[in-house]
Amino acid sequence: MKKSTTQTVAWMFLAPALSALLIFFFIPIIAAFALSFTDFDIYSLGNISYLRFVGFQNYVNLVHDPLFWKALGNTLYFVIAGGPVSVLVSLGTALLLQSRLVKYKGVFRFFFFAPVVTTLVAVAIVWRYLYHPRFGLINFVLSWFGISAVDWLGDPAWAMPAMILLAVWKNFGYNMLIFIAGLQNIPEELYEAARIDGAGSFQQFRTITIPMLAPTSLFIGLTTMIGYFQFFAEPYVMTQGGPQYATISIVLLMYQHGFRWWSMGYSASVAFVLFAIILLFSIVQLRMQKGAAE
Repeated sequence: MKKSTTQTVAWMFLAPALSALLIFFFIPIIAAFALSFTDFDIYSLGNISYLRFVGFQNYVNLVHDPLFWKALGNTLYFVIAGGPVSVLVSLGTALLLQSRLVKYKGVFRFFFFAPVVTTLVAVAIVWRYLYHPRFGLINFVLSWFGISAVDWLGDPAWAMPAMILLAVWKNFGYNMLIFIAGLQNIPEELYEAARIDGAGSFQQFRTITIPMLAPTSLFIGLTTMIGYFQFFAEPYVMTQGGPQYATISIVLLMYQHGFRWWSMGYSASVAFVLFAIILLFSIVQLRMQKGAAE
């Protein structure tokens, strides 16, 4: 078969998938980017003639919007505080389940992974009742130790830590399985050689486990960071961004502007600012990981 014929056949097989990507991915992204330079709102939705091109005005308004900076601060707090905790809990659980001291590993993996496949909205509703200041199970348990009730979702100081606790519990099981896969790919001969040389458990962990898990840790770190930047369902279901905007996130702000106040152009500008922030953090994390490896 000639090379040109082979390429034609290959493009024929790729055409349906590429067409779907073009129609449902690239074109909407381009349209949303163009929308961010307009004042598209509910009036423009009814009559396209009301649509006006405003240039970078949406982005200028964004910079001068105190609520945007509040949402950005909350999102960064959630990512910087919750992301590492989630990764460390996942790694610790994976190491524990890989230990020879633990029996019934399949059962533990099932229970730890179960929250991942549970609907986030349903989980958020259940945890909202767990956090109830008077009848919640968490405050009931704290009362056993003489600790007074905490208004978890009504106190601005505790609302975000409560969200982080929920997010870590909900998501750590997925990363745990990936860490387990990474641990199982480390050759046992490396540990045997280290034990023969007199290396203890901590030395083996520091010199073998951590370096060999570097690619896995990079993948988990990136996916966790990107996922946590898209923090939305928890505050939407549990607090609506309150109290006093203590839990409003970038994505929740974008949703409110786009679907509550029908300011689609402004909402699109928020989306692309978030995209730029995620891209910047991803590049920084990749370079840091590359520098550590060298």
